[in-house]
Amino acid sequence: MTEAHINRIATAVPPYDVHQAFIQFGHALLGGNERNSMLFGRMAERAGIEHRYSYLNPAAHPDAASTSAYAFYRRGDFPTTAARMRLFESQAPVLAAAAVEKLNLGAERERLTHILITCCTGFSAPGLDLEIMSRCRLPKSMERTMIGFMGCYAAINALKLARHIVRSEPTARVLVLNLELCSLHLQETTNLDEILSFLIFGDGCAACLVTADPTGFAMDSFCALLVPDTPDLITWAIGDSGFNMVLSGQVPGAILDAVREKSGQILKGLPISAIDLWAVHPGGRSVLDAVERALDLKPSALGASRDILRRFGNMSSATVMFVLEAMLRAPKAGALGCAMSFGPGLIAETMLFHASSDTGTGTSTRQL
Repeated sequence: MTEAHINRIATAVPPYDVHQAFIQFGHALLGGNERNSMLFGRMAERAGIEHRYSYLNPAAHPDAASTSAYAFYRRGDFPTTAARMRLFESQAPVLAAAAVEKLNLGAERERLTHILITCCTGFSAPGLDLEIMSRCRLPKSMERTMIGFMGCYAAINALKLARHIVRSEPTARVLVLNLELCSLHLQETTNLDEILSFLIFGDGCAACLVTADPTGFAMDSFCALLVPDTPDLITWAIGDSGFNMVLSGQVPGAILDAVREKSGQILKGLPISAIDLWAVHPGGRSVLDAVERALDLKPSALGASRDILRRFGNMSSATVMFVLEAMLRAPKAGALGCAMSFGPGLIAETMLFHASSDTGTGTSTRQL
């Protein structure tokens, strides 16, 4: 049976670092409630995040540009869903094109056969697939698949589909894009839990090439785990003023119990000690802590995931690909890895992989 490989990964983020500006804005939203403001500040310090990026400029005067963060999120007049989608339509293709160009496809782009796109933060038709094909001069004959509204675990599903395609069509060359503009869905609220959920999310895009060429990471197997009695812990619904998220504080505990109980199923019977690379979606510091405890991992095991969280926050579906991109730069041949992401359901999507004899070359993140 043909092996499918993640040959290359490239990543990109928007130009504006909004993390510190959001912390200030979060305090303002709390409206002078000293206790909640103190708790918010404490949680911000412990979040393990230093930077998050957006197309909304926190330094611009509200009247200076349409992408001013304070014009877009004007107190008492937050944007409608339609206004948020208009900004998504104008900016999302720019970010996607930046990631695709970093793959350095050259003449190879003419050989691409499929494009898969994951996104849960914006929708339009004709959509991202056709816009990206036009901007990046991709073949008009490419087969297109949009994977929408699956949240943070969508990238693993896209890789799973890409693997199916390559295993059934060994000459297929699949471009996978994971694109999210999470910063477009901030809600005006005085609820501390809701403001804390906005504290971790940022924008980003990952692009990868999946083929039968034996370079990079070979995808070995996948596992999907539905955690019973948890459908309300993570929800994501389209409202009149953007997309409304519920992110329960019970999520880390549910992940800890599920990963601990099902580790044998996730690892296909391999011992935990056999895994050299842990590419865990950094949904937040507490999520990483939960996985570390569940598997009794050394603190260094999730170093790549914690570094991506620190540098970029949680970019929903793109985030685990940022972790894999960092690992793809210099793994030793034969190294075994496990990737996992979590999202609405509550569902854990996991992938076992190994480094090929020719691991290829990783790329650095591009900031627009």
